[in-house]
Amino acid sequence: MAATAMEHDGGAEVVVTPGELLGPSSSLEAGRGAYADGRPLRAAVRARRRRFVAPAPGSSDLRSTVEVVGHKAHGAVPQPGSIVIARVTKVMARMASADIMCVDSKAVKEKFTGMIRQQDVRATEIDKVYMYQSYRPGDIVRALVLSLGDARAYYLSTAKNELGVVSAQSIAGGTLVPTSWTEMQCELTGQIEQRKVAKVE
Repeated sequence: MAATAMEHDGGAEVVVTPGELLGPSSSLEAGRGAYADGRPLRAAVRARRRRFVAPAPGSSDLRSTVEVVGHKAHGAVPQPGSIVIARVTKVMARMASADIMCVDSKAVKEKFTGMIRQQDVRATEIDKVYMYQSYRPGDIVRALVLSLGDARAYYLSTAKNELGVVSAQSIAGGTLVPTSWTEMQCELTGQIEQRKVAKVE
C-alpha cells in the first residue's frame, strides 16, 4: 500500500459525534466524514472511531488525512456549502427546524436536522423577517448548509434567490403555486399565503 493507516486510540472503538473537534487543519487534512470549519477539523457524522492516513510518498502536502470511519449508513452527508432539500418540521419566532432529505441531489440514509435562523432567511430587510410568513410545517425547502451549528443541527440559509420554499400545501390542503418572491397561491381556493419562495428554474 502506498499509504499507511494508523488507528486513533490504538484501534479501540470510540464514539465520534458530529461537530467533534478532530485536530488542527495546519497538520491534518479532512477525509471521509470530516470537514474543515475555519482552522480546526470536525466530524461530520456519528461514527465509531477516527483514523489517520499518512500522506502518500513524494506528496508535497505532508499533512495526514483524518477520517471518521465505522459509519454504518453510507448515504449522503451534509457539508458546509452543500445544497440540501429539507422538510420543515417546526416554525418558531426566531428559527425553523427541518429534516434534511437530500444533499446535492443525493438521498440521505439517516436523520440530519437543519435549523434556519431568522437572519438566514433572506439577504435583505432581515429585521423585517417573520418566520411564520416565511415557512410552515410540511414545506419543502432548498437551502445552503452554512455550518454545523452544534451536535444536534446544521445551520441552513435560504438567503439567495434560488433558495427557499420549492413545494408547499395550503391551509386548505391544496398545492401552493408561486406568484412572487413572498407569496404563493392555493390552486383550490385562490387564497394567498406568505412564504420565502425559491426562484423557479
